[in-house]
Amino acid sequence: MVWKNRREDILKGGFSTPLDAPTIPRFPFEFRDIRIFTMTYRTDPEAIRALLPEPLESTGDMVMIHFYQMNDTDWLGPYNEVNVMVGAELPGKATGAYSTYLYLSSEVGVTHGREIHGQPKKLGEPRIDYRGDLIVATLERNGIEVVTGTMPYKQERGDIADLSAIFPFATNINLKAVDHIDGSPAIRQLTSRSLSDVQVTECWRGPCTVELRPNAQAPVHRLPVREMGDGFFWSAQFTLVPGVVLLDYLDGSDGP
Repeated sequence: MVWKNRREDILKGGFSTPLDAPTIPRFPFEFRDIRIFTMTYRTDPEAIRALLPEPLESTGDMVMIHFYQMNDTDWLGPYNEVNVMVGAELPGKATGAYSTYLYLSSEVGVTHGREIHGQPKKLGEPRIDYRGDLIVATLERNGIEVVTGTMPYKQERGDIADLSAIFPFATNINLKAVDHIDGSPAIRQLTSRSLSDVQVTECWRGPCTVELRPNAQAPVHRLPVREMGDGFFWSAQFTLVPGVVLLDYLDGSDGP
């Protein structure tokens, strides 16, 4: 018998099933022609702390909701995504943004995000629309519009550095949790990844509105809006590269 995939092939990084049509993209892969609408607002500090896994610490009371219109992505093709982030740090190790919720329209994106990064991705229907002089972002899950955001269309030039100053969102921290088939824990890690080859081609800034609607399967309302911030509408491209393990809960060790 000739094995289609030898043991040594299975043990290589980047391996994915099914054997003849892998689901998970291999690193690196590129995202081109991206439109991003980022909304910022203040929430209750205790609401953030309630969603952070120990030993992560909150770095403030701001929330970012990024709506991504991915127009040209290796492996995945065009799709849309929403990432709800809060500022967080692992003391002495890393400072960045913890993803509390993620929703997207791509099966491959959901699978890759959960299996590789540990991102809390679920299927949803995010959209960015342009309605006259208004940018409108909506996230629908289970037939319920759970996020609605608006911002004036390209009225004031902005700088992506102003968004990064709120908290360094380009460093994404996640809780990766995977069980063995017998139900015992296989992976319990805090992971981190940063994007590579980031090119921002334009950035606009203006006042934004954020409306959240309760949904038990998309509980973004657990980060209630207390004060509106600014919105940022920007275009970019970047490459997704491997990340690092910050903390391994099972062996008690920090990553490299």
